[in-house]
Amino acid sequence: MTVYLRHSTINESTSHKPGMAKPLPLHRNGFYRRGGKIVFDWLLVLTSLPIVIPLVGILAILVALDGATPFYRQRRVGRNGKVFQMLKLRTMVPNAEQVLEEYLVQNPEARREWDRDQKLRDDPRITRLGRFLRKASFDELPQLWNVLSGDMSLIGPRPMMVCQQALYPNPGLAYYRLRPGITGLWQVSDRNESSFADRATFDGSYYNDLSLKADLSIFVRTISVVTRATGY
Repeated sequence: MTVYLRHSTINESTSHKPGMAKPLPLHRNGFYRRGGKIVFDWLLVLTSLPIVIPLVGILAILVALDGATPFYRQRRVGRNGKVFQMLKLRTMVPNAEQVLEEYLVQNPEARREWDRDQKLRDDPRITRLGRFLRKASFDELPQLWNVLSGDMSLIGPRPMMVCQQALYPNPGLAYYRLRPGITGLWQVSDRNESSFADRATFDGSYYNDLSLKADLSIFVRTISVVTRATGY
């Protein structure tokens, strides 16, 4: 049976209209989709904790040397539109929002890049240590707690900020059916070359192909991406 899921926080007009992508079917079959994915997450996270906890502790001390808190919490949109607090190691200066706004006002080209991609290649907010943490993806390690708490998965759509929902094409489709991931199909594909809106295509493909084989493939490719330090 094919069932269609409506996202509770979006308008009822999400159902199919001319010019709008057809709603994705909600798959009910398959052990991995129904519960195996959570088991996969917990096994990998719990196995990694003896290495991750000391590493995060050392990095947190280094980040805190500038006198500000080493951890950063940000409201992100999760499965079914639930808003949660995503954890990261801080990679930016303490007054990051003010610095960004002043920079965008003075740099129209940067403003266009931000509006298109929701990120900047030359971001004035990022500290020297923060740039290293981002390239190595070490700033994402605290999100393992978000995985254990059930708000995130190891693999899934990149969690978007609340203010970015209007930029996401056809709200209520694949993104809202999945727990957002620390890594995912977008991160191991175009990663830094695609626009924010392009992520919807990757999310739809991942939703349709969700399986243990697909997650293992993305996990292995993630290791390659992290090793090459291509993040920013």
